[in-house]
Amino acid sequence: MAFSLETLLDKVAARVILAADELTALDSAIGDADHGLNMRRGFEAVLAEKPVILGKPLGDALKTAGMTLVMKVGGASGPLYGTLFMTLGRELPEEPGLADLARAMEAAVVALKARGKADLNNKTMLDVLGPVAAHLAGGTASFDSVRALAAQSAKATIPMKAIRGRASFLGERSIGHMDPGARSSQIMIEAVCDVLEGRS
Repeated sequence: MAFSLETLLDKVAARVILAADELTALDSAIGDADHGLNMRRGFEAVLAEKPVILGKPLGDALKTAGMTLVMKVGGASGPLYGTLFMTLGRELPEEPGLADLARAMEAAVVALKARGKADLNNKTMLDVLGPVAAHLAGGTASFDSVRALAAQSAKATIPMKAIRGRASFLGERSIGHMDPGARSSQIMIEAVCDVLEGRS
């Protein structure tokens, strides 16, 4: 699974930054209306740190990106996305294959459950990352099937009642809105699929 770390960082950051207004609009319905702004600030900081990040082995590079997100992204998203990147950095070898990615994603889901004290069907980013990790672990995933599952899983948060996070304070009023963290997770997964598949 050959890929350029620089291309990966550029693509993920560009997609998240481009979606900042959409993510903020989603968050304005059930949160603090700052998810997109916070994520944009975090990934702009990651891009600014690229010279440092790219000088490290893959694992350390991902951990450095994760620490940058922890420090620069406000609210709960910083620690959560930081945990995602740092766990992937801890688990992935220097030249990972798809089996390595599947194992690392499963480890990241476990770490996120512990960090956020959340589980699947709580209307959070886990509702995208969890199904994708399980699909990868099944050994039959394709890039198209991962993209489709991420989109389907984000959409599936719309009818959910929020159990964790800021949206949980709204109770029944959280129903009918896509979770912004699920959507930002979908965006990142699609960007990673594009890079790994060699799409421009």
